[in-house]
Amino acid sequence: MEQEAFDFIVVGAGSAGCVTAARLSESGRYTVLLLEAGPEARSPWIHLPLGVPKMFSHKTMNWRYESEPVPGLANRRIYQPRGKVIGGTGSINGMVYMRGTPCDYNIWSQMGCTGWGWESVLPYFMTSENQERGADTLHATGGPLHVTDFKGKWPLHQAIIDAATEAGIPRNTDFNGPCQEGTGYYQRTATRRRRWSAADAFLRPARKRRNLKVVTNALTRRLLWQGKRASGIEFEVEGKRRSATARREIILCAGVFGTPQILQLSGVGPAPHLRDLGIDVVHDAPGVGMNLQDHFNTYLSYRCGRPITANDLAISPMRRIFAGAQYVLFGTGLLTASGVVAGAFVKSAPHLDDPDIQINFLGYSSAGRTPAGVIPHPFSAFSLSPILLQPEARGRVSLRSSDPKAPPRIEQPFLETENDKRAILKGIEICRRIAEQPALRSFIREEVLPGPSVRSDEALLEDTRQRGISTYHPVGTCRMGGDDAPLDPKLRLRGVEGLRVVDASVMPRIISGNTNAPTMMIAEKASAMILEDAR
Repeated sequence: MEQEAFDFIVVGAGSAGCVTAARLSESGRYTVLLLEAGPEARSPWIHLPLGVPKMFSHKTMNWRYESEPVPGLANRRIYQPRGKVIGGTGSINGMVYMRGTPCDYNIWSQMGCTGWGWESVLPYFMTSENQERGADTLHATGGPLHVTDFKGKWPLHQAIIDAATEAGIPRNTDFNGPCQEGTGYYQRTATRRRRWSAADAFLRPARKRRNLKVVTNALTRRLLWQGKRASGIEFEVEGKRRSATARREIILCAGVFGTPQILQLSGVGPAPHLRDLGIDVVHDAPGVGMNLQDHFNTYLSYRCGRPITANDLAISPMRRIFAGAQYVLFGTGLLTASGVVAGAFVKSAPHLDDPDIQINFLGYSSAGRTPAGVIPHPFSAFSLSPILLQPEARGRVSLRSSDPKAPPRIEQPFLETENDKRAILKGIEICRRIAEQPALRSFIREEVLPGPSVRSDEALLEDTRQRGISTYHPVGTCRMGGDDAPLDPKLRLRGVEGLRVVDASVMPRIISGNTNAPTMMIAEKASAMILEDAR
C-alpha cells in the first residue's frame, strides 16, 4: 500500500463517500481508493429498520461523540452518535428521506454558492432516486436509491396524523413535493424489509469494479503535502501506518466532525489554534471548524392506553417473538419501522414563508438518551418531538490534541437566542394541541413528560434546558460560499490544491429537514464537477 498511487482518494465511506467513490469509479477510467475508519456493515441491526436503537451507542460502529458542556442546556454534554462503519451515519440513522425546501437552496445561492440554487440541485436529487410512487416533475425512477412508503399504517400513527389535522395542520402526502407544510407519513430509504443506505445503493455494486479499492478500519492520520498541494494520505490499519498518493485529487468525506479534524491535524485551519498544539501550519484557514449548526429538539411523552408502541417490545419477550415472526414471515410489523414514520412541518409564526418547526411522531418514548443507549420507559408510551429547523446560534469543531485518535472538541450553543426559545415554545404548544384532539383521546392516558404541571414559559424553558437534545443533523463546519468561506462553490479548499470536501460540512446553512438526502445530493453534484474538471 505504501507504494500505491490512485487517481482519487476518498476519505470516509459515509453517505457522501459511498456516492462519491461509486460515481468516480463508474466509467472505469480512474482508480479510486476509499478509506473508512470503521468496519464492514455486517451487523444485522444495521439492516433491520428497528435496529436503530441498537446502533445508537454501538461501541465499535459508532464514534459516540459528546459535546462540550452547553451553557444553554444547563451545562450538559450532548451526545452525538456518528456512524463508524461502511455507510457511515447513513447506516445507523432513522432512514427518513427529506430534501428540505427550495428556499433552503436558493438561500445557499444568495450566500455565494453559485450553482447551488434549487433548480440546480433538483436534478441531482432525481439522479439518485428510485421513487416507489413513480416519476413526475420532482421525482424520478431508475436511480440506485430506493425511496419508499412505509407499508404498515398503524392505528397510533394514523391517529396522531388525524389529530394534527383536527388541530388545523393540513394533510401532506409528499413532504418533498410542491409544499412542505402539513402532516402525514414520511418516505424513507428502505426496501420492504431492510435499510437501503448509500452503502447498499451506491457502494455495494461499485465494489465489483477493479479500479475501486476499499480499505476498512483505516484511521486517517493526516494529509501529505507537496508544497500547498495535497498529494497523499497517511493512515493507520491495525496499528501499522501506511500511505497512499493521489495523482489528481483527495476528497474528504469524513463528516461534519471528522473533516475539520483531519484538516486541522494536517495543518489547515485557524493558525493560532494549530500552533498552540504544535502543528505546522500549511494554510491559515480560520473558517475550518466554524459555523457548526444542528437541529435541536425536545419531546413530550404520553402514556398509551394500548400495548401498540415500540416500548412494548422492550417490555415483553412474547411481543418481541411475535414481532420477529411478523417480520420474517410477512415483512410487516414493528421491526419494519425505525420508530419515526410520520410527522408534521409547521410555522411558529404566521409571517414565515416556510415551516421552521418539524414535529416527529415517535412510536416510542424514552426516559433519556446517553452514550450507553436509549432508555425506554417501562410502559407503553409514545412521543411528539418538536424540532427547531433554523437555529440561530453557531458552534465550532476544534482539536483537543494533535493525536488523531483523540475525539474532536465539539461546541454546540443550543437555546441561546430569544428567537430559538420562542420557536421551541411554540413547537411544544402545537404538540400539546395535537395531543388534546379527539382522535387521540382513546390512546392517551396521561402526559408523562414534561408533565401537566409544567405550563408556564419559564417552566417549559427550564424543562427544555434539562431534557433538550440534538436531532443529530450537524452541518456547516467547512462551508462553501463567497471569498470568506473555506470552500469555493466547486467545493475546492481555497488556498491549497488537489483537495475538496464533499459531505454535510459544506452546507453554509442547515436545511429544513433531515440531512441525509441532501448530503447524497451534494455528493452527486460534487462527483459530476470533479469528473468534469478531470477531463
